[in-house]
Order: sequence, then C-alpha cells, then structure tokens
Amino acid sequence: MNMVRYWAIIITITMLLSGCITSGNEPSTSQTQPPRTSQTNNNAQQPTPPKRDIASERRAAKAALERDIHELWRKFPGKTGIAVRRIDGDWTIGKRLNDLFPQQSVSKVWVAMTILDQVDKRRLSLADPVKITKNDLAVFHQPIRTQVIRNGEVTESIRSLMERAIIKSDNTANDSLLRTAGGPEAVRRFISNRRLGRIRFGPGERLLQSGIAGIEWRQEYSVGRKFYTARANLPREQRKRALDKYLADPIDGATPDALVNALDRLSKYDLLSSASSKLLLNLLTRVTSGPRRLKAGVPAGWQFLHKTGTGQDLPPVSTGYNDIGIMTAPDGTRYAVAVLLADTTASVPERMRLMQSVTRAVARHHR
Repeated sequence: MNMVRYWAIIITITMLLSGCITSGNEPSTSQTQPPRTSQTNNNAQQPTPPKRDIASERRAAKAALERDIHELWRKFPGKTGIAVRRIDGDWTIGKRLNDLFPQQSVSKVWVAMTILDQVDKRRLSLADPVKITKNDLAVFHQPIRTQVIRNGEVTESIRSLMERAIIKSDNTANDSLLRTAGGPEAVRRFISNRRLGRIRFGPGERLLQSGIAGIEWRQEYSVGRKFYTARANLPREQRKRALDKYLADPIDGATPDALVNALDRLSKYDLLSSASSKLLLNLLTRVTSGPRRLKAGVPAGWQFLHKTGTGQDLPPVSTGYNDIGIMTAPDGTRYAVAVLLADTTASVPERMRLMQSVTRAVARHHR
C-alpha cells in the first residue's frame, strides 16, 4: 500500500469517529426545553382582574335609589313625605324630610315606648292589670269595644293591651295604655328626653279625632256609628275648616326624617332596654293592618316590621295615610322606611302601589 492511500484511509476513519461522538453527545430536539421567554409570554396573556370598588358601587346604588324615589314622589298627587335610612350605613334620602305630617296610628309606637320605658325603670310591670269600662271607649277601630259593652268592663294586662294596640291598632287599648303611662304629657316627656326630634304627640284618640272632624267629643260617640252620624250632620265648610287647620299644623305631626331616625335607634336598642326593644320589635313584626302597603313590596327572603296610620276622609281628599317600618335584607343590612301622605286624591290602590314601589326600589338598589 502506497503512502498516499494509507493516509487517506486514516483521515476517513478519524472523521467517521468524530461524527459518531458528536451525535451521541447532543440532546435530541424532543428533549430540548422551551426558552424562558415562552413562559413569560403565557403569563402576559392572563392579566389579574381589577378589584371591585364596593364603596363606589354603593354610592351609585344610593344615587339610583334617590332618582327612583324622586320620580315616585314627583308623580304622586298630594303632599307626600318619603324617607329611607340605611341603618347600617348612616345615610338618609327622601322627599320633604323635615316637613310635619299627620301620624295618626303611627303614634301608638310612642305610647308603647313610654310604657316600656316605665317598665324598664320598674315603675310598671307588663303583668299589671288595667281596667277598661264603657267610659274609656274611644272611636273608630277598637275591637275590644265588643267585650267591654258585653261585660260592662274588661281587665287586661299591660302586655295584652300593648299587643292589641300595636298588632291590631286598637284605639281603646291604646288610650288605656296612654292613661296608664300618665297621659299625653308623659309621652311628650319621653319623646323630649330621648331627643327624638320633630315628633309631636296629640291629646289621645277621642279629642284628636273629634277635633279633626270639627265637633266636640261626647262619650256617647264611642258606641255604634254615632260619631259618623254626628260628623256627617256638620256643614261641609265646618268640616273642611277643621281638617285644613289640622293638615296645616298637625297636632300629632312628625317629620319623615325623625321617624326613620327613631326606628334606627329602636333597632339598635338605643331607646329602651334590650328586652323592651326586642319586645316592641317583635310586636311590630306581627302587625296585621296595612298588608298591601309597604309590606307588599318587600321581596321574599327579606324581613319586615311596621306600623300603619290612617286618617279621616273628606271626599275627594284622604288624609294621614301612612306606613313606617324596617326592612332587613338577607345579608342583614337594615333600612328604615317611612311613607306619609298628608293629603291626597289618589285612590286606595294607588296609595298602596306607591308604598310598594318604595320598598321594591330599596330592595332593587341594595348593595
């Protein structure tokens, strides 16, 4: 073998061996890891969602509720007061918040509070008996009257009479509690001492209603329909003067703002002891009057308690058609609501629809 051929073979073998070693040491393409920039690009495609601005959402909901309340108020005929207070949020919105409106039977709440305050101070007991005779009968709605007339007199505990006054809105039961508490001045002292604001208390059902009608009270008016007959026999102008005077400066007037603030404080046990507050709140959950007023607009799953009031009519005008209450959302948030109609020509169904619309709006904008 010549030298040229020999070195050609050696060089060829060396090149083959070099290629085998290189091929064995290099990783395969399938084992190669992706570059770091690939992971960075994936993360960039999944941005973190922005945090919800709960405070901003609540402000927007409050503003929307205020607009809805304004529209309801603007379209309704007569003098109307509306107040909504978020008890756990410390704000109040509404219309005619500081105008006085007739309370009518809403004022039974202040009688009950005055009684319970005296119970808290051990001046009275819920078990104390109260006697009611024919001379104690009042006017208008008083279911207890049947028993009094049948038996000559009735004796019931303070607690029983409070249930009648709040749950059934019994005027004679309420006047009997008023007498037991010390009369109208005792209630006015309670309102003043608790700094409840612009809430007035009248002289009791008999004098209040006869004054609104423009007649002088006689005890015989408490039986049958004698009050209605005496009122109907008055000249219309006399009745109108008396009614107009009452509406211009209601002796039992209260402002929507003061009413929802009082409900706020009652719900926080700020006016009475814990036991007395719970008792009164429980009675208000069992009220049977006005089922088609505020209550009918409260959604399923919400809790509700309230007290109604209804004044006299001089067609085509109705007066003192009211409802105040507390609605509690499923999450525990509470709203105090008051809708007061000083005077209106709207029909009863229209009045009820207004009240239902207010509570529906509160629930709709709850955040």
